[in-house]
Amino acid sequence: MSVLEDIVAGVREDLDARRRSLPLEDVRVLAEQAPAPRDAYAALSAGTNGMGVIAEVKRKSPSKGELSNIQDPAELAAAYERGGAAVISVLTEERRFGGSLADLDAVRAAVNVPILRKDFTVDEYQIFEARAHGADLILLIVAALDDATLASFLELTERLGMHALVETHTAEEVQRAVAVGARIIGVNVRNLKTLEIDRSVFPALAALIPSHSVLVAESGVRDIADVELYAADGAHAVLVGEALVRHSNPEATVRNFTRVGNALHS
Repeated sequence: MSVLEDIVAGVREDLDARRRSLPLEDVRVLAEQAPAPRDAYAALSAGTNGMGVIAEVKRKSPSKGELSNIQDPAELAAAYERGGAAVISVLTEERRFGGSLADLDAVRAAVNVPILRKDFTVDEYQIFEARAHGADLILLIVAALDDATLASFLELTERLGMHALVETHTAEEVQRAVAVGARIIGVNVRNLKTLEIDRSVFPALAALIPSHSVLVAESGVRDIADVELYAADGAHAVLVGEALVRHSNPEATVRNFTRVGNALHS
C-alpha cells in the first residue's frame, strides 16, 4: 500500500464516523446556510503580477513528523494575513497531519482572506462539509481520483461557489487536470511513493499548464531562494507550510516571500 493509499484509507474511516454523527443531508443544509465564499481564484490571480503565498497551518507531516506545537491556529493565521498571504491553508486531516475541522473553524473566524481546506477529498460529503465550515477552496489530488470523479468533484465545488486547487505530480496528471477544466493547478514536487522532494520536476510540468490557469508550486519552499526559483519558472503562487510554522516570525516570512515574487514578476 502506498503512502497516499494508506492516508486515504484512514480518511475514509474517519469520514464514516463523521457521517454517522451528521448525515449528508444535514451537512448540505449547513453548506447552504454558510456565508458566501470568498473568491480564491481572484486572490491567487493577483500572483500573475507578483507572487501569491498560500500560508499553511500545519502541525505535522508524514515525511517530517511533528513540525510545530500550534497552540492557537487563529493567531498564526492572523499573522499570515498581516504578512500578506493571499490564501490560508488549514490541514484538517487528523491521523498524519494533526489537523481538524476545529482548526478550520478557528481560522475562518479570525481572518478575512480565502481559506483552503487542505485534506484528501475522496467523497462529496467532504466538499459540502468544507463549505459548511467556511472554506473557499478545497484540494483535489489527481492521483487519488479517477477522471469521472475528479470532474464531478470539480463541478460540485464550483456549483457551491468555491474553487479547487487541483494537485498534480506528473505530466499525465497535469493533462488530466487541464482536461477537466481546472483553473487553479498545483504542481507538487514531492514524490508520493518516497516522499522525497525534487524541485527539478517543476519547470517541465509548469510548461504544460495553460497560461489562463493559476499555477501553484507545492512543497519544497525552504527560503527566499526557493521562492525565487519557482517564480522564475512561472509559478503565480507558492504553498508554504513547514518553513512558516517553524519560523519565529511567520508574518515577516510571508511578507518577504511575497516581496520576492513581486520583484521578479515586476
